[in-house]
Amino acid sequence: MRNLFLLLFGCLMACSSPRATITAEANHSDRGATDELRRLMTGSFDSSEQAASDSSYYDISLKMIPIWTDRPGDFLYVEQAVRSMADRPYRQRVYELRHLGGNKYASVVYALENEEDAVGKWAEPSWFDQFDPSILREREGCTVFLTRVNADHYMGATRENNCLSSLRGAQYATSQVVVKAGEIASWDQGFDAEGQQVWGATEGGYVFKRN
Repeated sequence: MRNLFLLLFGCLMACSSPRATITAEANHSDRGATDELRRLMTGSFDSSEQAASDSSYYDISLKMIPIWTDRPGDFLYVEQAVRSMADRPYRQRVYELRHLGGNKYASVVYALENEEDAVGKWAEPSWFDQFDPSILREREGCTVFLTRVNADHYMGATRENNCLSSLRGAQYATSQVVVKAGEIASWDQGFDAEGQQVWGATEGGYVFKRN
């Protein structure tokens, strides 16, 4: 798995054009520009197949559901939990999908105010309608920049050490992501000030299959 991720991302970085940036010209409001990416990311996924074949991986559920669909922007509520403790998610986020032009996209990552109130609301997305994006706090430096490789295939990563993290003694975190039809692979890692990994999978990313 580790070699697969390194091969894929090495090819992506070697073959891609200069890196896109999020600018005022980025397409924030035209949901049509992010329809395909949203479709691939929306749904209920889990890593049960991977966990069954490799005991170093947990059986994790991943829920992603569009919210605020009648408002500008393209937002997904995201909830991750160990499947045996589904009512106690360890990660709750909102992703905003943006088209940066051409085959470049971004998934901007936000934390939620009072996130405990949102537990399980992936099953009731209208719950978010009582709020607006003012409840979000951007996790600066944690945006995942994605390239559309071909139909139903996107891949990308955060940039360098810009995503700050204090979890388990970390200084920063990185994420590498592959989005394909029926599958999302995500490799999240935390590193200390010396660049030593202190949390996250060590051999490769989690592979979440649609269920």
